[in-house]
Amino acid sequence: MRIAIPVTGGKLSAHFGHCEEFALIEVDRENKTTTATETLAAPPHEPGLLPRWLAEKGAEMIIAGGMGGRAHGLFQQQGIDVLVGAPPETPEAIATAYLNGSLATGANVCDH
Repeated sequence: MRIAIPVTGGKLSAHFGHCEEFALIEVDRENKTTTATETLAAPPHEPGLLPRWLAEKGAEMIIAGGMGGRAHGLFQQQGIDVLVGAPPETPEAIATAYLNGSLATGANVCDH
């Protein structure tokens, strides 16, 4: 499974559409381990672009701090699961907590 996490300054970005880069983390769900991480510069912010772009990169899930309803729907149309309300931690810490079932999520920090 490949998880996409929006990153700014080395930690999860509060809003995926305004991040500096994406960490694409390969995980082994059965063994609950991360197996590889690829970091890609985010393309210019353009409505509707990121769901297609991340699908092309093989993302099956995005974990974000916040996301608008339209974007959420576009990710689902691409077959990408969405988890919002994640804390501003490193991508590796977020992926590990997700795999272990200990990722504490709060409210969606996006209001549009």
